[in-house]
Amino acid sequence: MFKKIKSDIRTVFENDPAARGVFEVVFTYSGLHAVWAHRIAHALFKRRWYSLARMISQFSRFMTGIEIHPGAKIGERFFIDHGMGVVIGETCEIGDNVVIYQGVTLGGTGKEKGKRHPTIGSNVVIGSGAKVLGSFTIGENSNIGSNAVVLREVPPNSTVVGNPGKIVKQNGERIRDRLDHTNLPDPIVDTLRSMQKEIDELRRELAQKTDQTAASDAERIEVPLQRDLQKR
Repeated sequence: MFKKIKSDIRTVFENDPAARGVFEVVFTYSGLHAVWAHRIAHALFKRRWYSLARMISQFSRFMTGIEIHPGAKIGERFFIDHGMGVVIGETCEIGDNVVIYQGVTLGGTGKEKGKRHPTIGSNVVIGSGAKVLGSFTIGENSNIGSNAVVLREVPPNSTVVGNPGKIVKQNGERIRDRLDHTNLPDPIVDTLRSMQKEIDELRRELAQKTDQTAASDAERIEVPLQRDLQKR
């Protein structure tokens, strides 16, 4: 147990440059407190003391703002940075050396029984506000961008951004032209731009047809006038 505690504290120092001392880390890091509380709750959950395990997890949620279901399986050196709003579901499985930030949800998409939450591979980083929803796997060594919404499996060594989440980098090679976490894809804006383009094309077609109709009407009027003038 003491080895795990030391490992948890060391993990904080490795991932947070703002950590200044062991005393500060032990008494002020809510992510660390949530992980320790979860270890107790998970041990009780495995022994079928479900109510007591749930009470501990809810107390931890009240104190830290981080909700981890007692049934979730979490690996070694798990780090939650600024963890307010983090939610981790019952059947979620998290590997080793995983880092997640505030507002992350590892949840399900319905009321189905059984495995309904994601499996997170080792060495994964999940950015602030990201939502990973469903029973699938996030491959090891992957990065999930801030505010991404991931609804399908992600291969190892991938980078995912956007809503819905799209793979923009895999095995060190860019799949899209650029990767800019401060300018994520916006499907609403893309749709509006597409609609505006179609409207502009329809306006051009309508203008052309109007010009053609006007020219045709002018010809129909002009020809009889010329005939009348010639007769006179």
